[in-house]
Amino acid sequence: MDKTYRNIVKPAVEEAGLKCIRADDLKHSGIIDVPMYYYLFAADVVVADLSAYNPNAFYELGIRHALKPYTTIAIAEKELKYPFDLNHIVIRPYEHLGKGIDHDEVVRFRGELKEAIEQILSTPNIDSPVYTFLNDLTPPALRKAPDIDASNPRDSLSSILDFAQSALDKNDFLGAKSLFQAALVIDPNSTFIKQRIALSTYKSKHPDVLTSLYEAYDVLQTLEPQVTTDPETLGLLGAVCKRLWESTEDKAWLDKSIFYYEKSFYIKNDYYNGINYAYLLNVRGNISDKINAIADYVLATRARQKVISICESLLEYNFESRGDRYWILATLEEAYFGIGDQVKYSETKARAESIVIGKWQRETTEEQIGKLAALLAKSPF
Repeated sequence: MDKTYRNIVKPAVEEAGLKCIRADDLKHSGIIDVPMYYYLFAADVVVADLSAYNPNAFYELGIRHALKPYTTIAIAEKELKYPFDLNHIVIRPYEHLGKGIDHDEVVRFRGELKEAIEQILSTPNIDSPVYTFLNDLTPPALRKAPDIDASNPRDSLSSILDFAQSALDKNDFLGAKSLFQAALVIDPNSTFIKQRIALSTYKSKHPDVLTSLYEAYDVLQTLEPQVTTDPETLGLLGAVCKRLWESTEDKAWLDKSIFYYEKSFYIKNDYYNGINYAYLLNVRGNISDKINAIADYVLATRARQKVISICESLLEYNFESRGDRYWILATLEEAYFGIGDQVKYSETKARAESIVIGKWQRETTEEQIGKLAALLAKSPF
């Protein structure tokens, strides 16, 4: 969302001649409700990005639609599967490629968004389903505007999150954890912030590996993992439980990791969770009785075949623009190795080696292939 905001939304808004205020900038250590609701009411235009399926975003969009009959623009990454009620509104799609956004797509959608803002300002038409279906409804009015200063966002949520992410990028996991915890005080119901706290916690290995893993697991439990469909929460739980299995050799952690990776894989349909899910099935297959071992190995093969399909589709469309090109190829390499296709494995390996940036990337891949080879050598078939 940061890349979308900085590269598309903010420039488009400013090119249309407006001042751009992000919702996170209104959340600071003071009272957050007044500025949030005021700007949802008073802003000339509201741009709501629904891509992350964040309940707050949907709720705030609903508030805007209730307060204003027009000048609201909804946008979302094109793969968003939005709720039925949003079928009544126009959602402008854009494409977000993994960790980045293609430059051509930035230019295209920024221009489209700027044009849309200029058009709705010059000739506002009703875009709220509330005022569409309740056509005799009169919009509310304020008797007096509240005294709000949004010009100094030093203590804003977005500012704290920027510092926290910077610390995370520098592998300062304890510093990142502290900053994310400060952000959680401002926005205590944020799923994203809790996810980042869990990530920083288990990456820190402080005060020791096991303690940090248990703490991260407890944080993620507050996100209701048994019922959630948030793939990030599920993927993090898969990673934490996998490490707990490796540290304790308690099979219950292995079973949990497989459960979370599988659920996240089929919700998100992504290669990362899929290849981890397949590998852990082989791990479990090697410590199970023959019938269950066969079942796990069959499921692992099916998961890898699905991963291959996902990765091959990524190779066919805007692959060169992606920031995760090596990892797509490395995952495909592992998947072909796992199903025993030596020809395609060798071809993909050569291609992955040709674009590798850091020596550590190949070392990580080779180590993983080695672990998988040891597991497959004990296959029940």
